[in-house]
Amino acid sequence: MPSWIAPGARPVRRGVQLLIGLVLYALSIAMLVDAGLGSMPWDVLTQGIVRHTDLSFGTVTLLVGLVVLACWIPLRQRPGVGTVANVIVISVLVDPFLALLGVLPDAMGVRIALAAGGILLNGLATGLYVGARLGPGPRDGLMTGLVRRTGRSVRLVRTTIEVAVVAVGWLLGGTVGFATLAYALAIGPLVHVFLAWLTVAEVPVEEPVAV
Repeated sequence: MPSWIAPGARPVRRGVQLLIGLVLYALSIAMLVDAGLGSMPWDVLTQGIVRHTDLSFGTVTLLVGLVVLACWIPLRQRPGVGTVANVIVISVLVDPFLALLGVLPDAMGVRIALAAGGILLNGLATGLYVGARLGPGPRDGLMTGLVRRTGRSVRLVRTTIEVAVVAVGWLLGGTVGFATLAYALAIGPLVHVFLAWLTVAEVPVEEPVAV
């Protein structure tokens, strides 16, 4: 009977796919933020914090990610290389992407295109980095840890977290708009489709036959 190994299978393919996914994820965040029509839930919180500090969006993204990772400790979640890469790559790249997109015209058509493209790109990016199977992002790990600890459904826990994050971010001045709602409605189906295409299959390894 074959056994299955997950961590070591196709490491180069997984590493490249993870990196591409995280780069595109950072770009998708910047697209939605620059559009100004509503951001993803955790980015609403980041925007709110940015408004009350002298820190850049990327720096706040890093700090929030580290705080969320600290919450893994009592939940006994174990980060993977993808978890750490998620925090670092996205926080490093999002500010340069915001600067690049800042030169675009402020026309409503451009903003709508940015928002729609950002949502679609985020679905692709999530499919890439999750499909690499090198560890969940900090926020996904928080959700799964709470699900395991509380026994509540994924839907309930995720909804509770994201509603709370959006509410706090909005109170701090983060941007909530139609793109926030569109993201909430579209991201699940998009990720489902992209994961079906992009998840790296496990490689069967034949066990040695005893002689």
